[in-house]
Amino acid sequence: MPTTYKCPSCGAAMEFDSDTQKMKCPQCQRIMDVSEFDMDAADGNYDENTGFAGEGYEKESYDGEATGGTMNMKTYHCTSCGAELLADEYTSAVICSFCGNPSLVEDRLTGAYKPKRIIPFKINRDAAVDAYKKWVHKGPLTPAALKSQSTIEKISGLYVPFWLYDYKAEDRMIADAEKIRTIRRGNTEYTYHDHFYVYRDVEADFKKIPADASEKMEDGAMDKMEPYNYAELKDFEPAYLSGYLSERYNFMHQQMEERVNRRVDKYITELTRDTIAGYSSVNVRHNDIRRNNYNAEYALLPVWVLNCRYHGKDFQFMLNGQTGKIVADRPISKGKAFAWGVGTFVVSLAVMMLGGMFIL
Repeated sequence: MPTTYKCPSCGAAMEFDSDTQKMKCPQCQRIMDVSEFDMDAADGNYDENTGFAGEGYEKESYDGEATGGTMNMKTYHCTSCGAELLADEYTSAVICSFCGNPSLVEDRLTGAYKPKRIIPFKINRDAAVDAYKKWVHKGPLTPAALKSQSTIEKISGLYVPFWLYDYKAEDRMIADAEKIRTIRRGNTEYTYHDHFYVYRDVEADFKKIPADASEKMEDGAMDKMEPYNYAELKDFEPAYLSGYLSERYNFMHQQMEERVNRRVDKYITELTRDTIAGYSSVNVRHNDIRRNNYNAEYALLPVWVLNCRYHGKDFQFMLNGQTGKIVADRPISKGKAFAWGVGTFVVSLAVMMLGGMFIL
């Protein structure tokens, strides 16, 4: 059942505020710590009948209507305005498109689906919109449709499910190396080629290797969103999701081992190879990688997302909700590209003609 956090002062839905890193009421501006909305820390004061937990806020549940359909979609009723909230089986936080009331789908945030850690949004919506506007105006050939207000309003804050892996790895590398040195005696120059057998045995611990567990988010784009600052990871509290969209994972950490193993192999190989320095050339003949047991932690990481279609193709703009890093492919307007080409040709032709006149 969806859940919302009510302001104890005015009854409006409270949201997580990225600026203060606290819960904030958009109506009366009351601010409260996220910990005050922690069910586990309520010391048993949560009453399932009244929906009251601890002091100072109300937790209200929606009696939703589950409907069968394609993609296991379900609808719930928003008690603020009565509109339907549509969510698929992986959605864990929604926002009513009519009244803007934030809601959490709690059964997708409990048990095996409860995240262990979270990095809260640090960049608010206004900052994300400003970043998008600056980015989109840097491209002279960007389609006008992407600059429209209706497109900009589609930007959404989304908590993307990730598995964070800790690995121990060992690399035993054998290489042939060569040093070339030159010595001059009198008028004669001698070149020596010294050959070496190089052996390295390197062990390393890799912490917090991220891999997104969302089927909807493209893996390559998510990899480019890195790095996140994991020093700001916090223990998960549902209240952090209020006011944002969120999804639970599509894939268990075991299903993503092969993808993460490739990254670990790359990291340990580069680390080991970098220890073989000071030679003119190095030829790696043998590279034996051993990965030991790993630990995987379920976490939610913040991303601002804007999706739209241009000439039948999907376009996606993404911004790291913690660091502000942008990942996007800029579409090109064919009309603007043609006009730009014609303009460039005309200017070039004019310059050539003027140059010819001066020569004469």
